Amino acid sequence: MRIWILLLLTVQAATAQRYRYPDVLDLRTAPPAGESIEANVFSDMGAWHAYALPSGKENNGAFMGPLLMDMQGEWLSGSFSRLAVRENGVPLNLPAAKANIKFYPGLLQQQFEIAGLVICQQLLFASSREALLYTKITNSSRYPRMLDVEYYGQTKKRMTAEASTLRVNGFVTVFPKDTALQADSFTYKALWKNVVIQPGGSYEQTQVQAYYPGETRQPFQYNFKTALKKNEARWNGYLSRYFSLASHLTEIKKRLAVKCIITLITNWRSSAKDILHDGVFPSVNYQGFYGVWSWDSWKQAAGLATFFPQLAKDNVRSMFDYQDDHGMVADCIYADKRENNWRDTKPPLAAWAVWEIYLHTKDKSFVKEMLPKLIAYHEWWYANRDHDRNGLCEYGATDGTRIAAAWESGMDNAVRFDSAVMLQNNNSAWSLNQESVDLNTYLYAEKLYLAKLSSLLDNKQHTYRQQAEKLLRLIRTQFYDEHAGYFYDTRANGRVQVDGPEGWIPLWAGVATSQQAKRVKEKMEDPAKFNTKVPLPTLAADHVAFDPMKGYWRGPVWLDQFAFGTSGLRKYGYDSLAAAFEKQLLENAAGMTANEPVYENYHPLTGKGLNAKNFSWSAAHLLMILKNKYRHGIYSK
Repeated sequence: MRIWILLLLTVQAATAQRYRYPDVLDLRTAPPAGESIEANVFSDMGAWHAYALPSGKENNGAFMGPLLMDMQGEWLSGSFSRLAVRENGVPLNLPAAKANIKFYPGLLQQQFEIAGLVICQQLLFASSREALLYTKITNSSRYPRMLDVEYYGQTKKRMTAEASTLRVNGFVTVFPKDTALQADSFTYKALWKNVVIQPGGSYEQTQVQAYYPGETRQPFQYNFKTALKKNEARWNGYLSRYFSLASHLTEIKKRLAVKCIITLITNWRSSAKDILHDGVFPSVNYQGFYGVWSWDSWKQAAGLATFFPQLAKDNVRSMFDYQDDHGMVADCIYADKRENNWRDTKPPLAAWAVWEIYLHTKDKSFVKEMLPKLIAYHEWWYANRDHDRNGLCEYGATDGTRIAAAWESGMDNAVRFDSAVMLQNNNSAWSLNQESVDLNTYLYAEKLYLAKLSSLLDNKQHTYRQQAEKLLRLIRTQFYDEHAGYFYDTRANGRVQVDGPEGWIPLWAGVATSQQAKRVKEKMEDPAKFNTKVPLPTLAADHVAFDPMKGYWRGPVWLDQFAFGTSGLRKYGYDSLAAAFEKQLLENAAGMTANEPVYENYHPLTGKGLNAKNFSWSAAHLLMILKNKYRHGIYSK
């Protein structure tokens, strides 16, 4: 019976259709003006440009954008592509048409019925550089129709035209060869005159809109129907793969999962310029996030592995492409490598990400590729971030600044670092005068993951399990406060008694004893501290510095720390509390189960979405939460 149930679930997952999930994210907007890039947009296949749908009837037949995404986001146009149709010189009133405008996973679509005509526009990405805009006009009347069909638009930068091709700073549009193209510096018209459509017949055309950052190329010419089939199969594959792992989800939660998949795909950038492997931006909607960050990549990879393992692998590779000779991985990298941030790195979760990828792929060749790099990165921490050589590391920097050391923690302005100072370790390494519980717990987890990855390759020479056991004892004694019942960072003069998420990371890694976990759990479920409307804020609600609206890491709920918390609770048998927290998150975080974006973080008292929209690691952790990936870890209690 069990086998038949599994087969049934597999068949059901395999038939997942993207058309069941229209508008899981609202992509309707007015033509963008100014510098704002906060509109929800559509991109795919790692492309560096994006589009949106019209929000008002007056823009029926237009696609908003494109938004170009290089070192920063820039709208090339409020609406580069607008359709006009005339009959006997009289324009059809598209704003008055019966309209059906939808965003499906991987596809924008507008359909209009007016005056005995059915007009369908579809926009999809056929490659990492090229989008296709397909138009089909069907004559549903009883008599032939003669139409003039036109696309027109404008740009914010000067364009050039040659034959049927427009070029604007790396953005290239190729129209069909029979196009009458007129263009000045900032506007264009592409016209097809006297198009005759017989009753029941159709007129079809496809234009290619491509963006080549840092390149000059001529777009490839595609068959749209072939491209559409490939697009549909690819997206159905994403959904089928994920739902095969999470067949228990309700339809509401499935829509949330699809929204999270879309978020990660929209933030996917293919290799270009100085980004050597495909990676995922934190958010398309925030100018400062147009790069690839290290610990973002580890978390994104763990989520991506549930539906797109190849991108998960490349997301990890993109950071290790720039690993230096000492083993350090940069904080973040950009399409212009001169902007890469080497002032600090980020918390060590890379081996966890590679292990998660392996669990989904069983790809030992990827493990073999990455293991030496992971080992070098792990050893780098002890060579450069253990000031007193006692086996416990500190966050630090390469330039001696405290701000870079705080960045290295990932919790940029966390209260626990407010009075920390810098200590020099060597010519290019400084540490805070503070040993951090989360950092050493991550390093403990990394040792176990490195041991497991090494064992896959029959690599016996490493002693990471023994090292982990020694570190476990240090964490339990050095960082745990018996009186407070919580884990804290320490300095030479004592513990830094600030209640934050670092205190439950030892549960995530299985470091805490059962009694320690019980005390931490009691603090996590305390409504005065962490059991808020949206649970598990990054600073206890009763702390004087608690300020979710302005605090960034001083109060908002970040979904990575939330997920580490609920995962940790489950490791120690507190499943019901973890489930209750997850229920509160999904019900109380604004827009979670609506067609609103997932946010960088959330206000713990009101549920308001805060900071960057369409945030990648939020989406990645939601995918893992929804399928209860964290229910089973590699650690026992």
